[in-house]
Amino acid sequence: MKRVLVFLANGFEECEALIVVDILRRAGVEVTTASIQSNERVESSHKVCLFADTIADKAEIETYDAVVLPGGIPGTPNLASCTTVTDTCVQFAKEGKLVAAICAAPSVLGHLGLLQGKKATIYRGMESELLGAEHVSDEVAVAGNIITSRSMGTAIPFALTIAAQLLDAETAKKLAAEIGYDYY
Repeated sequence: MKRVLVFLANGFEECEALIVVDILRRAGVEVTTASIQSNERVESSHKVCLFADTIADKAEIETYDAVVLPGGIPGTPNLASCTTVTDTCVQFAKEGKLVAAICAAPSVLGHLGLLQGKKATIYRGMESELLGAEHVSDEVAVAGNIITSRSMGTAIPFALTIAAQLLDAETAKKLAAEIGYDYY
């Protein structure tokens, strides 16, 4: 079974995180949410509080196949300031594991040098944060093992793309039909 780690920081965009969690779990992927706070409680950018499955520093990071960074402000800067998050992104990228970021969060990957020479997308107006990348305006951009997406409005195709990359396109297509989304 494929395993995905979704990092959550105070100020995260709830739809960008929870749609990914929901769709991947429907696809049969084991998803763990990991708070970068000192405890499991995390508050979203719209003041929705939830409890993550674990604390980031306690997660057995090497056992995951992919990492996901939801956007949101101040969630994205909070993720960028967490060495567990940044070290994981760099390690996964080097190992060829999937690294996915949506909305403002692709900026974290840009500042880590992980987008150099790759096509990437980001929240409108933040294109300069995609350091070294070729900006595309697609809803979702796939560049090898890096997936980026634009915003809350692209969270469903983002999650389905992650499912397609981790599992296969047919599984993502079937899941899209089940949730009533015309993906393919």
